[in-house]
Amino acid sequence: MKHKLTAALLAASLGILPRFWPGAMLAHAQSTSPDSASIAAIVNGQVITNQDIIARARLLAISTGLNPTPDMLARLSPQVTNVLIDQTLELQEINHRNVVVADSDITAAISHIEQGNNLAPGGLRTHLAAAGVPFDTLVNQLRIELGWQTVLHQVLGPELRPTPGDIAAEKAALKAEIGQTQYHVSEIFVPVTDPANDASAKAFANTIIGQLRGGAPFPVVAVQFSQAPSALQGGDLGFVQLGQLDPAVAAIIAQMPVGAISDPVRVPGGYDIVQLQEVHKVGTQLQTILHIAQAFAPFTTPIGQGGIGPAQLAVINKLVAQAQTAKSCPDIAAINASFGNAHPSDPGPVNLATVSPPAFQQVLANLPPGKTSRPLVEQDGVSVVMVCAKNTAAPSLPSDQDIENIIVQRRVALESQQLLDDLRHRSIITRP
Repeated sequence: MKHKLTAALLAASLGILPRFWPGAMLAHAQSTSPDSASIAAIVNGQVITNQDIIARARLLAISTGLNPTPDMLARLSPQVTNVLIDQTLELQEINHRNVVVADSDITAAISHIEQGNNLAPGGLRTHLAAAGVPFDTLVNQLRIELGWQTVLHQVLGPELRPTPGDIAAEKAALKAEIGQTQYHVSEIFVPVTDPANDASAKAFANTIIGQLRGGAPFPVVAVQFSQAPSALQGGDLGFVQLGQLDPAVAAIIAQMPVGAISDPVRVPGGYDIVQLQEVHKVGTQLQTILHIAQAFAPFTTPIGQGGIGPAQLAVINKLVAQAQTAKSCPDIAAINASFGNAHPSDPGPVNLATVSPPAFQQVLANLPPGKTSRPLVEQDGVSVVMVCAKNTAAPSLPSDQDIENIIVQRRVALESQQLLDDLRHRSIITRP
């Protein structure tokens, strides 16, 4: 379950430095004529149309809970244009390396999105169609994201896997952080591109602050107005230490109560508006440890591009019918055995904080002991889970496997940025 219908997923690669379009540009963006006015950018001879921009902007809007009005789409379009330029560069590199993303991988990703949003199979297509978003817009984005990950793994090669020394060093660094204070911060950045515009930028920042203090949700406002890389994650910077922030911002954060919205903070390049979401000390929170039982029913034929068929639906209905009679974890284990024990019934202790994706974490967090979950459909089968016991434990360092995953993710992210920078420098990009 790797994908969820949120800005963090559907706009995972959406970029930075938005600039507002005038209303006349939106009229061009909505045109379907093939003349030059319909061209938003050309990347190494490959055209990105304004129709592409509007379709992706609609996808972003609905994924962040925004109303996709013409005005809203116009505000999002500059961000989306930058992203589609980068994704075109990624696609060109994917094709250059002859990387092929299987349709089954796309189907699995779509299935995970539907599960994470409590949508029935095929519900995502219906949901997007109702919002005026072509389903191919999502499929193409997922294909590029999956293909780009393969490219990055190819480029990194053997260097991707951390050595025992790398894991030991990361573990030492995590130990050193225990007891340190971290701050969960969100930001909205208003740029000042010309010193003569400083006063107007500050006034605009104060207008945004007025909206926030009047009750406007910070993530929604950040998506609309922030021009920082964090904009399309709702401005969320996650947990950071003060030393990771601009000194002026750090000084404000250190004094703010949780939930407060700052006044405009002058930083290099513009003004920051920050909100303090939470404060904690690393390694002091008790962990929730779950003991669960799962029953997995494999499909004879994996789900294909066309979605769930009669054969898979029959397996799902059979598992659900049996799960409804389960009263205990041994009952779930017996059901799992009746389907061939394709997956172990007892996966061992589960640290709730490490469960991903967040949608599955929420399922487990809200599932009372002794109750079966809703069916969790994957490409190769369907499962139900039951919480057998829930305990709390003192915090501990991540396992070596989790630490290895952290290092791999960091290396992939760094390589992605470096490779994209190189592709931009070697490319011809024009915006008519």
